[in-house]
Amino acid sequence: MIIGIPRELRPGESRVAMLPANIAVWTAKGVEFLVEPGAGLAAGASDADYEAAGARLADRDAVFVRADVLFQVQTAGANTVNGAEDLARLRSGQLIAGMMDPLGTPTIAEQFARAGVTAIAMELVPRISRAQSMDVLSSMATLAGYKAVLLGATAAPRILPMLMTAAGTLQPMRVFVMGAGVAGLQACATAKRLGAVVEAYDVRPAARDQILSVGAKPVELALETEAAEGSGGYAREQSADFIRRQQELMTEVLARQDLVITTAAVPGTKAPTLITAAMVAAMKPGTVIVDLAAERGGNCELTELGRTITAHGITIIGPENLAATLPLHGSHMYGKNMETLLSHLITADGGLRLDFSDEIVFETVIAHAGEIPHRGLRERLGLAPLATATTHGEQL
Repeated sequence: MIIGIPRELRPGESRVAMLPANIAVWTAKGVEFLVEPGAGLAAGASDADYEAAGARLADRDAVFVRADVLFQVQTAGANTVNGAEDLARLRSGQLIAGMMDPLGTPTIAEQFARAGVTAIAMELVPRISRAQSMDVLSSMATLAGYKAVLLGATAAPRILPMLMTAAGTLQPMRVFVMGAGVAGLQACATAKRLGAVVEAYDVRPAARDQILSVGAKPVELALETEAAEGSGGYAREQSADFIRRQQELMTEVLARQDLVITTAAVPGTKAPTLITAAMVAAMKPGTVIVDLAAERGGNCELTELGRTITAHGITIIGPENLAATLPLHGSHMYGKNMETLLSHLITADGGLRLDFSDEIVFETVIAHAGEIPHRGLRERLGLAPLATATTHGEQL
């Protein structure tokens, strides 16, 4: 079996699907790797490093022609800029795994099915204990939460920790994190380590203990939140009345903050608007908002993706692909996720086997043998259920 690691095409994408350390584990077991020259440079991995790990270098066309399996960070679907170039390179019978944004762009499943490839969307890895080490969303959210604090600290007119100096005492920054998922909790922990006074809010009642565990203070609003948590630990989309009442109660909380980090997102839908323009106007001048939901439309009404703007004296940052700004550790974590996926699929004789009775396979494969086996995507695309279940234990 030959696994191909192409260089990422999307502008600004500096990560690589596997680092030499990930590849060395499998070349020692007889798996062959083809790596496009320059694929890992931004992540600190030279072509010589890949060759030392047992991989061979090949140009992009050769990687796509010769590889049985392709691992990417952003495949077509997630890469809306030039992902179609790689989609045209795929051949029937190949397996491709990477981030595909299938809930945001479900038609990508149809395109992969028409190409005759097996497509594994890494965003759909179920949040179960045995799949934790291949959960790319959690890996990348960890980095995004950390980096959001640094972005906010750089843009803020004050420092995070309290300092007692000969010139007087400098009060600590007040940091407020909206959404206590992986990114939010990491933001809380990072801000706390840097000396800030940290508060956090999440609609899910279960998040209270998690907020406390990272040293932050939970903010509690007078709202009915029992139905706020959906499957897999994600927040459930809320009604317009709920969000309006939440915004009213949140205005007072926001008015006392120095840095606000928003992280609230629901898979496959536009991010909820948690901070309206009127709420921004009521905040203290000099406050900074870092909107980690910018790629899904933003939690702040004024957020502009990929830009830093100022409104009413408030700085609003709408970062895009934030994990890619940390390419070394982004690739380290992503590569480990892909290495774990490979160990889950590979057979003793070096082949690949898809067992659709396995929840991980069942939930992540969005195209196979010309069909779309994923139930949720079939519903989104308006397709009838498959007449027969996909074969269990199918050998590729």
